[in-house]
Amino acid sequence: MLQTLLDGRARTKADLVHLTGLARSTVSSRVDALLASGLITPAGEGASTGGRPPSRVAFNPQAGAVLAADLGASHATTAVADLSGRILASRTRQIDIASGPTAVLEAALSDWALLLDEMSAAGMPVVGVGIGVPGPVEHSTGRPYNPPIMPGWDRFDVPGYVQRTFDVPVLVDNDVNILALGEQAMSFPDASDLIFVKVATGIGAGIISGGQLQRGAKGSAGDLGHVRVPYSPDSSLQPGDERELEELASGTAIAGALRAQGLEAESSADVVELVRSGNVAAIDATRQAGREVGEVLATVVNLLNPSIIVLGGSVARAGEHLLAGVREVVYRRSIPLATQHLAIVQTQAGERAGVLGAAIMVAREVLSPANVDALVARGASRAG
Repeated sequence: MLQTLLDGRARTKADLVHLTGLARSTVSSRVDALLASGLITPAGEGASTGGRPPSRVAFNPQAGAVLAADLGASHATTAVADLSGRILASRTRQIDIASGPTAVLEAALSDWALLLDEMSAAGMPVVGVGIGVPGPVEHSTGRPYNPPIMPGWDRFDVPGYVQRTFDVPVLVDNDVNILALGEQAMSFPDASDLIFVKVATGIGAGIISGGQLQRGAKGSAGDLGHVRVPYSPDSSLQPGDERELEELASGTAIAGALRAQGLEAESSADVVELVRSGNVAAIDATRQAGREVGEVLATVVNLLNPSIIVLGGSVARAGEHLLAGVREVVYRRSIPLATQHLAIVQTQAGERAGVLGAAIMVAREVLSPANVDALVARGASRAG
């Protein structure tokens, strides 16, 4: 019943009978139970067909609060959202992910406490926590798995640590997956087949297929950075010199190529600065990195047939050069049917896309049929 109301439209009981095919008595009892749980709320009256106008009900996104965090290598954005995923309050601070899970998670817990204090009048109970981290995650357990830039985080029980403060479901995922969810929600809500590619210190992809985020068997789906790039005549590499994508196209790799030419470039930020200043060598290197990414994405396009590929991450913010390189190869190497209506675009979501994606991830879990039944049962118990 609730799934029918999650689109935000107010409906009468007669509308719900028509939409679900359930008996009027069943609809009435389930609507009453959802009202008792707080998950739906009265929403005025419908049009009268004679006699008393029927009352309408609608999903109540303020039935619970979701805590979200987007943890990066050097920053952390925390937020409080409602059950529709709408961000109600947020804050960003500088962190060092390498300082370890205890220090970073304590900072997030402290910021959530401050945000909740500021929103104390809202009276919304916390129903779940979502966290994105810059490394591989075994999603079923919420534990980072051998993350390369996160010393001390390997197999750390992130959900268990957070649940010492908030005894609610805690979901953890890698940052590219939550960016894909946030980008879809903010920019392409009607796209059911979307791939978000982050090109920064590392390279990864968040894959939404058939409207669902695809994590794979253990949570490692989308790890483009460790795919070997096939030899191409367009590449500066010699035949047989096949390397992993991150070795060729990440911000670190581009910076290394520029240093070999005598330029001062240590990081993705330096590459972006050089490109924006019009440095020809940096522009050429960034466009070539786009071609290398395109070599891998061409296979992905043939395999998954997305309608939209979104490029994000620090290197993508340098301008159109990375995007141009990707388009050049993907449109040439993928099959025509797969590229007929394929859009390859830069990210359009703002800096809060990560926390938005984390909030949506949790809201979908909390509002899944099994969990809704549990919330309704608790509501009935409280009423009793």
